Amino acid sequence: MLRGLSRGRFGSRMVFVSRIAAACFIVALPLFLITANVRILASDADYYKHGFRKYHADQVTGVSMADLDRSAGQIISYFEDDSDTLRIIVTQDGQEVSLFNARETAHMKDVKSLMRLVFRLNEISLAVVLTYVVCVFLWSREKPLRTLAVQSLAGVALGFTVILAVGAFALAGFDQAWTKFHEIAFSNDLWQLNPATDHLIQMFPEKFWEEATFFVAALTVGEALTIVIAASAYLLMTRKRAETSPREASAAAPAGDVTRSASG
Repeated sequence: MLRGLSRGRFGSRMVFVSRIAAACFIVALPLFLITANVRILASDADYYKHGFRKYHADQVTGVSMADLDRSAGQIISYFEDDSDTLRIIVTQDGQEVSLFNARETAHMKDVKSLMRLVFRLNEISLAVVLTYVVCVFLWSREKPLRTLAVQSLAGVALGFTVILAVGAFALAGFDQAWTKFHEIAFSNDLWQLNPATDHLIQMFPEKFWEEATFFVAALTVGEALTIVIAASAYLLMTRKRAETSPREASAAAPAGDVTRSASG
């Protein structure tokens, strides 16, 4: 009696843990896609250089394109290394000067903290996805792959919901959405820079970030659609097998009962 109760409680706990693990996977999947695409773009020097040329950063800042291109790599390295302060020296009007002033440098510290958070979320979400798939579906084979397909679709649906909500807000007015993002992401007003004098906003104007935001969204949607197609195709291909298995089990049940009765 007591052993039966203990088994029942253990079973209930395992069901609870299994549901929590599945929920973590469903949340981690879209989080990984979004943060991975942000990380890819934030680490792409060529994308920075494309923006410098598209928005004529050399003309606006008075800094040579060669120096701006070099700064792209230094900014990326700053996001990934342990340096506390970003210091980039460029030549302007024949003199070596700091590319960013004190306010811009202080803001870049905040940006680095935000980027490091995105990088850590990217790594944690990847770890959750891989651990769940390997442990539940490949190693223990606790659940069929059809369950993984369904949960992947649920994760993609969650991601689509977030992207659509952010996209609708951005389309209603990117300027307002961009301002709101800064108010939420940063605890100070260092992000409020002067386009007439501050190189950081001259190099990366709002239009650059608008383009980058929609590019990340497009990448994420493309990856999500790939998952939807793959998961849906697998569910369709294995549907007959899934329908047949319960029938075979129910058909085998009476035979099992007879055997047990004969044994008794």
